[in-house]
Amino acid sequence: MYDTLLQLPLFQGLAHEDFTSILGKVKLHFTKHRAGDVLVKKGAACGQLVFILNGEIASSTSSTDNSYTFTEFFQAPYLIEPQALFGMNTCYVSTHVARTEVRIVTISKAFVMNDLFRYEIFRLNYMNIISNRAQTCYNRLWAKVPDKLEARIANFILSHIERPSGEKILKIKMEELADTINDTRLSVSKALNGMQEEGLLTLHRGEIVIPDAERLIE
Repeated sequence: MYDTLLQLPLFQGLAHEDFTSILGKVKLHFTKHRAGDVLVKKGAACGQLVFILNGEIASSTSSTDNSYTFTEFFQAPYLIEPQALFGMNTCYVSTHVARTEVRIVTISKAFVMNDLFRYEIFRLNYMNIISNRAQTCYNRLWAKVPDKLEARIANFILSHIERPSGEKILKIKMEELADTINDTRLSVSKALNGMQEEGLLTLHRGEIVIPDAERLIE
C-alpha cells in the first residue's frame, strides 16, 4: 500500500521520510467498492481528494443541455477531478462509477491546505496537474477546425475527452451530432459509416463506441 500511494500523481517524487511523516498525521479513509457503485456524482461538492488505488472507473460527462454524454475509462492509479477542489465552482462536473471492484483513499481538503501544501514537491505536483489541464483546454479553444467532415467528427470527440487514448463512449443522436458540427444528418451518417469501416469506431443506436481514441489523431 505504501508503494501504491507513492505512485499517485500528487506524491510522486516525495521523499520517503516526508511521506512517512505525512502518513503519521493524515487521516486516510480507505474504502472498497463493487462494480457499478457510484464513487462521485456530478454536482456534488468537492471537499476532498479522491484517489483510485486499484481497479477501473468509468467517468461520464454530459453537455449543459444533456444532449450528449462522453464516458471515459481510467485505470488506477488515478486522481478524480483535482481541479474541483478550488476555484469558483467546487463541485464535480462528472459522475464517476466503479467499472470493476476498486479501492479508493480520500484526503480532506483541510489536510491538503494545512499540511500537504507545506511540502514543495506536493505543491509542484498539484500546480502541474492543474496547469497542464488549463493549457490543454486553452490549446483546444485555439486549434484550427478541420475542413474534412471525418476530421471534424474526430476533433469533436478529441476536444471533449480528458485523455486522447483508450476506449470512449459517446451517447448522442445523429441529428444532434450533425447540428453540433454544422453539417447534414446524411453527410454525418455517411462519414461515420466510413469511419466504422476503417475500424475507428462502432455505431450503435444513439451511441458511438471509440475503441482507441489515439487512432483518431491525424
